[in-house]
Amino acid sequence: MAKAKPAHYVDNKELYAVMVVFRKAVDEAEQSGEGRPKVPDYVGRCLLQIANRLATKPNFANYTFKDDMVSDGIENCVSYIHNFDPEKSSNPFAYFTQIIYYAFLRRIQKEKKQLYIKHKSLEQSVVFMDNKVDIGSDYMNDFVKNFESKEKATKVKRKEAKGVEKYF
Repeated sequence: MAKAKPAHYVDNKELYAVMVVFRKAVDEAEQSGEGRPKVPDYVGRCLLQIANRLATKPNFANYTFKDDMVSDGIENCVSYIHNFDPEKSSNPFAYFTQIIYYAFLRRIQKEKKQLYIKHKSLEQSVVFMDNKVDIGSDYMNDFVKNFESKEKATKVKRKEAKGVEKYF
């Protein structure tokens, strides 16, 4: 006997139907000059499920700030929910998954920057107090070197882009 396919944790067809109704309500509210309508509870539950499920994927699973990532993802979805256009796409699941995915990446970058700042300030305070103390492991030293090299490469790219803009 063949096994039955497991039900998806978010029903894309139902989510699409709710988003079509919500989008019409948003358009009507904009035309009448009212504020945006409340996001439907079903959509909120779906966003939470998508964010929690994406947070369990291997590339996001071991971060200690996973709750912050999920919160950022949901916040971004709610911020951009009105941009979903049912005429362009019939896949709100993919739309929200992408928003959450990039919110996760932004949170990881923010946390890496904070870790870098903490480590550098600790390093500076130890150097100020006593030059003989070695703080940090090889991992942190490699992290700092990688972070600084990426920052330097980003600055170089920005300068190059500004230089190119002058000629256009």
